[in-house]
Amino acid sequence: MGLTDYESKAYLSLASFISATALEVSETSGVPLSKVYEVLRSLAKKGFIEIQRGKPLKYAIVPPQDVFGKSRARIKEELEEAESEIKTIYDNQIPKSPPHIWLIYGTDKIITKELEIIGCAKDTLHIATGFMFHDEVENLTEHLSKALKKGVQTRIITAPCCITDGEEVEISENLKKLDCEVKTFQIPFIKVIIRDKKEMMLIFCRFKDGILISQTAIGVWNQYTEFVENIADLYNLVWTMNLPTKLQL
Repeated sequence: MGLTDYESKAYLSLASFISATALEVSETSGVPLSKVYEVLRSLAKKGFIEIQRGKPLKYAIVPPQDVFGKSRARIKEELEEAESEIKTIYDNQIPKSPPHIWLIYGTDKIITKELEIIGCAKDTLHIATGFMFHDEVENLTEHLSKALKKGVQTRIITAPCCITDGEEVEISENLKKLDCEVKTFQIPFIKVIIRDKKEMMLIFCRFKDGILISQTAIGVWNQYTEFVENIADLYNLVWTMNLPTKLQL
């Protein structure tokens, strides 16, 4: 919350007194008397305590819910500002840096990267998913809803459902609740997310007897723009085709 060690000790001391003199604060907090007046003035300036006039001066704690509420709002604002600044630097550097392909292991890390890609979308999202992990649909729909509110044009080709680790996961019915174009097609066990024709993520999993084994999941994060553009164009070509609801084997 931006307090020094002495300020923290003085504030905690006042929390037990509600109102006290500088001498009382010094004796109970361990802050030297030579420093305590300066520390209390700083706490007052930061809005943690109030100075009550009189002889001697008394210092009263501001109700903690007020202090923490303001601090929480300030910290949130500073974090959002820092995130925005760093994201701007990151986005500006991506075109200047050599493209990369990264392998990502583990469902948690894969889902985190998927949501990050969706959150960065400005113009378009192309998604094809033949499977989902448990609890992934809820996270995905939440972030897709935010992207749609920003005006991101979104197209989704999805399997009706899948069986992950022995449990059925409904996919199509949940994604159809989104305000975007959704086509249902029993596609293979693969997932692709393409953002703005600039980056994409391919996710693969092993499966046995039609059951997905989530612990084998591998994500391939690709920033080769030319390749991503070609895959996006291929996606749009497939989109215009009449897709049957089931594969004809």
